[in-house]
Amino acid sequence: MKYRKAIAFMSALMLMASAFSCGKSDSGSDSAVQDAVSTENASSTNTSKDSSKQNTTGTTSAKSDSSKTTTTTSTTSADTTDTSNSASGGSSGSGSNSSGGSSNSSSQSNSSSGSDSGSSSGSSSGSSSSSSGSSSSSSGSGSSSGSSSSGSSGSSSGSGSSSKGVEPEPVTTPSSSDLKDDEIKTYTAEVKLGSSTTFTGDNVSVSGSTVKITGAGDYIFTGKLSDGQIYVDADGEDKVTLVLNGVDISCTYGPAILINQSKKCTVKVKEGSVNNLSDSAKDKAYDGVIFSNDTIRVKGKGTLNINAGNAHGIASDDDVIFENSVCNITSNKSGIHANDNITISGGTLSITAGSNGLKSKDSITINGGTTFITGGKKDSNSAIYAAGAFEYTDGILCAAGNAVTAPTSSAYPYAVVEFAEAVSSGTQVSFLINGDQKASFAPKKDYRRVILLTPEASSGSKLTVRLGDVTKGEFTLSSGSNAFTVG
Repeated sequence: MKYRKAIAFMSALMLMASAFSCGKSDSGSDSAVQDAVSTENASSTNTSKDSSKQNTTGTTSAKSDSSKTTTTTSTTSADTTDTSNSASGGSSGSGSNSSGGSSNSSSQSNSSSGSDSGSSSGSSSGSSSSSSGSSSSSSGSGSSSGSSSSGSSGSSSGSGSSSKGVEPEPVTTPSSSDLKDDEIKTYTAEVKLGSSTTFTGDNVSVSGSTVKITGAGDYIFTGKLSDGQIYVDADGEDKVTLVLNGVDISCTYGPAILINQSKKCTVKVKEGSVNNLSDSAKDKAYDGVIFSNDTIRVKGKGTLNINAGNAHGIASDDDVIFENSVCNITSNKSGIHANDNITISGGTLSITAGSNGLKSKDSITINGGTTFITGGKKDSNSAIYAAGAFEYTDGILCAAGNAVTAPTSSAYPYAVVEFAEAVSSGTQVSFLINGDQKASFAPKKDYRRVILLTPEASSGSKLTVRLGDVTKGEFTLSSGSNAFTVG
């Protein structure tokens, strides 16, 4: 009996121990499940964060791409190295995540251009996860890179646009007539002149050998027209720019360039190019190789040669503005003729005229540049003539002919030299101030009078006049007008 009780007691103890052991094992299993759930949640959280980063990068790419805008309305010229308003850029990015131990790393990059920059850093921790990398490309204005890992930091820097999806400021392309030098890079149309003229772009039509421009914009021309014309007939408020990039145009039925209507037309001579324009028609209405019913402006860093077989080189019923370029004009009548004002502000202008070099029915303004003029042979032909005001502020002007118009106002003393006898064409006339040569040229027609305007002149300066190597006279300048006669 005692033996059975002892066995029963021992069995009870073994059952209690077994129950206790089972309870402890179940508790451990629950804890392991909780740890697994925690690990899975952490992994899910990290994956979500990585996905969020990828989505953010994708947003940046979309916004950067949408910000890449240009105002090109036609095919861009192949030669656009010296004219730019564009918004361009490129970027590449890559991302990778790796698993091993308890680490998570990723990297991404975007590149572009901009003006603002910033940087940020942060740290995060997490358990292990694995995912595939991603890559993106964009064009905009910013660069960024970042990485995150357990116990590590990430950094990013941006210029303009960044991985946060900040859109850069929009880029606008101003009219080329408002740009300096040859900055324009996109054109409304590109025209290749020839026996069969071709073009790409807007507001252009071709009829026979006449190329017609019908709206505001910037138009670039190359090639040759043996007998043709560029004809501008835009709205009265439209501004038109004609970019000449190595053209050769002669016209027997009117001006080589005829601006019938445009609020302001700019003839822009592309840097490094040589351009030739000529006419031969007996047209009294449109009487210039370049003729405009409105204001016309000439600028650029190239060379423009004009040969007027009809009448004037450049003529306008409004104003003529010469800003820069190298321009050589040979004309049957006036080199430049305007009903209103003629303004010269820069560049190098050389005129050999049949009558007047510069002629304005209103006023002439000389603000800069270097201008050499040979007037006609008739006694009534003035190398430079203004019916109204003739104002001089800067630049060099040397005009030779049978007559000249003296300035009504001048910032510096000036000299009008009259020779006792006509000087033969081709004879070099030179002017020295205090022993330094300031102007020298050989007029292509006989001349009797020469006017010199230069900012080097001052009251009390000594002026020396030479014909060839022979000194014809030495004079002392006083303020205002100085008139000298030499034998």
